[in-house]
Amino acid sequence: MAGGGDAHLRDGDAVLRVADLVVEFPIGRHATVSAVAGISFDVLEGETLGIVGESGCGKSTTGRAIMQITEPTSGSVVFEGTDLTALDHGALREARTRIQMIFQDPISSLNPRRTVRDSVRDPLDIWQRGTAEERAALVDDVLEHVGIDPARAAESRPHQFSGGQCQRISIARSLVLDPSLIICDEPVSALDVSVQAQVLNLLEDLKAEYGLTLIFIAHDLAVVKNISDRVAVMYLGKLCEVASSDALYSHPAHPYTNVLIDSIPVPDPETHVAGTSITGEPPSPVDPPSGCRFHPRCPNTDELCMTTEPVMRAIGDDHFVACHHPIETRVEIGGTGSSAATTAR
Repeated sequence: MAGGGDAHLRDGDAVLRVADLVVEFPIGRHATVSAVAGISFDVLEGETLGIVGESGCGKSTTGRAIMQITEPTSGSVVFEGTDLTALDHGALREARTRIQMIFQDPISSLNPRRTVRDSVRDPLDIWQRGTAEERAALVDDVLEHVGIDPARAAESRPHQFSGGQCQRISIARSLVLDPSLIICDEPVSALDVSVQAQVLNLLEDLKAEYGLTLIFIAHDLAVVKNISDRVAVMYLGKLCEVASSDALYSHPAHPYTNVLIDSIPVPDPETHVAGTSITGEPPSPVDPPSGCRFHPRCPNTDELCMTTEPVMRAIGDDHFVACHHPIETRVEIGGTGSSAATTAR
């Protein structure tokens, strides 16, 4: 399915540039899991990059490797001109104050023994930012910005708040050190649909107000479309397509991307969706297929796909795909909003 290459990387300065990132985990004495297998991407200032794919594709591991929570096996992570993989422990800790992460489970990411206000203030205390009075004022201000009452936060613990409120608290904690990049690791997947919309709108508002750059990791393409400027699609540790949000959703070029988009539910029980489907489960990351990693499940597979890994190449303005037989056109069916794909062989 996916391959290497750096055709999708852009010229000029980027807030973050990841090159040939590899993350492997040993299992047993003679085997390794290839969680991330040589991916590259960049994020420009003020941009939101969405990273999508089904469970197990390596998207969350990528986010943790950027933060160096999970140490990469190889590759570089250049943030604001500095390669984080080359820093010693002290320098890495300081660099991380400019990168923050919002985790998938908002309640377990907060200390259950501390009040919410103390948890939000903790980063400021650790780094001794300002006086005690300035820290207190900043924490109250950030809590108010995310919709949490500071007075209640001063006397309550995480279990006394709902999941959506805890995610707002986690967002507040990520903002207090004034980061330039926030990695959002499936921040709304554990929330109700109505609460998801509130949190997404909050992230958009805070991005504009604080001048943030975001990486938004999710498996829900409908969510990613609404918040992302650019989208990268992952499958089994590789990137298969990178494009602007509008281009990706209107003209997906990779068969796997096409399947993901056709799987988005249509909010009309009477609408028949003639979508694309694939069979089988993803191959094991312990023993990935040769050639294109998607070829065991792809309807367009031929001998080239089985033997040769595709390389990322441009097929349009800011639209790149790693596929030997990309989809060329999408034809609307009967005005229902569904589509059929015509592939080039």
